[in-house]
Amino acid sequence: MCRNIKMLFNFDPPVTDEEIRAASLQFVRKISGFARPSRANESAFLAAVDEVAAASARLLASLETSASPRSREEEAAKAKARGLARFQGEAQRESHGEGHGEGLGESQGEGLSEGRPA
Repeated sequence: MCRNIKMLFNFDPPVTDEEIRAASLQFVRKISGFARPSRANESAFLAAVDEVAAASARLLASLETSASPRSREEEAAKAKARGLARFQGEAQRESHGEGHGEGLGESQGEGLSEGRPA
C-alpha cells in the first residue's frame, strides 16, 4: 500500500472533503504512474480523481463501527514512530553492508576512497 495514502475512517474530527480528495489524488497517481499527467491525459486523470473521491466519500459515509474514534494526533505520532523505526532499520542495514553498496567484497572494493575510484 502506498505510504502516502492515509486511513480516513473513524477519526475525530471526521475526515474532510479535502483529505478524501488528497488520498484520491495519491491513489490515481500511484496506479497511473503519473505525478502530473500530460495535457493529453489531464482530463482522464482528473476525472479519475473525481470518481475515486466520490466513491471514497460514499464508502466512508456508509461504514459503521462500534470502536471509539481515533485521535489524529495519536495516529500522527504512531506514523512518525513507524517512519523513524523504518529509517533506522535502513541505516543499520546499510552500515552492515546490506544497503546500497551490497555485494562489494574487500577485493571488489579495493581502490575505492570515499566512494570514488583511486
